[in-house]
Amino acid sequence: MANIASAQKRIRQTIKRTARNKARKSRVHGAIRKIEEAVASGNKEAATAAFKAGQPELQRAVTKGVLKANTVSRKLSRLSASVKAIHAA
Repeated sequence: MANIASAQKRIRQTIKRTARNKARKSRVHGAIRKIEEAVASGNKEAATAAFKAGQPELQRAVTKGVLKANTVSRKLSRLSASVKAIHAA
């Protein structure tokens, strides 16, 4: 355990930040799962709605520094392609 006041404060900040980032990551994974489940069901309306709901959540993770921009861009691109594939079928 840290003895210096500033080190103790950094520990408290790290704990808060870790919990916040974990919650954000969890919301991102949940949004991705909902989109993938909607795509797997073959319901294009549900897939489109899930994608529109999940896209801001992924973008928010980028602005908050939880995920890198290219990672989210790649995931959104692949999810969008899978949603569009339903429309073509």
